[in-house]
Amino acid sequence: MSDILVHPTAVVEENVVFGSGVCVGANCFIGEGTKIGDNCVLDPNVVIGKDVVIGKDNHFFSNSCIGLGPQIFGMPKDKKIGKLIIGDGNTVRETVTIHPGMHEGGITKIGNNNFIMVGVHIGHDCELEDQIIMSNLTQISGHCKIETGVWMSGMVAVHQFCTIGKWAYASGMSGINHDVPPYLTVSGHYPNTVRSVNKRGMARAGLTDQEQKSVFSTFKKLYRQDGPMVELAKELKESGELDTPSMEVVDAILRSDQHRFGRHLEIFR
Repeated sequence: MSDILVHPTAVVEENVVFGSGVCVGANCFIGEGTKIGDNCVLDPNVVIGKDVVIGKDNHFFSNSCIGLGPQIFGMPKDKKIGKLIIGDGNTVRETVTIHPGMHEGGITKIGNNNFIMVGVHIGHDCELEDQIIMSNLTQISGHCKIETGVWMSGMVAVHQFCTIGKWAYASGMSGINHDVPPYLTVSGHYPNTVRSVNKRGMARAGLTDQEQKSVFSTFKKLYRQDGPMVELAKELKESGELDTPSMEVVDAILRSDQHRFGRHLEIFR
């Protein structure tokens, strides 16, 4: 198509499909069978692996490496791996790495309108939802789920199989090794600590004033009272007095308790 711009120094392997308005910069490499949607931009030196599926309106900045084989020690060179599927409207800054599923049939999935800053790594078999912000050098291990609206400050590290609940916030240099409930703020490392409620996140999520007050009240009952948190969460759930956002906080805690290290996704290994 005449509206596709591919620099003459770019390498495009067989069976690559471009949507309209795609721009591929100098020295890019695009692997066999990859599909790139309308109006995507690849700045110079972007590398896209084999069979990656990319939606529309994405911008990949220089030296990002997208969809190359996962980092698994001792993995045979001929091992068949999974796929990487990326949605629409994502910004992927310089030197970001995103890996596909580690097994054939496995999928790493990136949603829509995410802002992924310099040096971020997203491991194999992860799922990112929408409107997520990951600041510089954040590292996401394999099999993690990052829900809508999460904001991670610089150099956050997340253990395998963790779930970060929607509209949560992780402060810089946090080391997260268990699930984080939605709407809350965490910091520190091994273990990280829930510090407060993410007021900005709740506003971005569109929660009403009453819903925000309810989440804050639930937070205080869970994290500012004596007693086992799981028992407190069960009492709140059974009270029948929680609105939907507060129930989401409680349910996340109860799900995490199903695994001894507080990582709910571990039970699906």
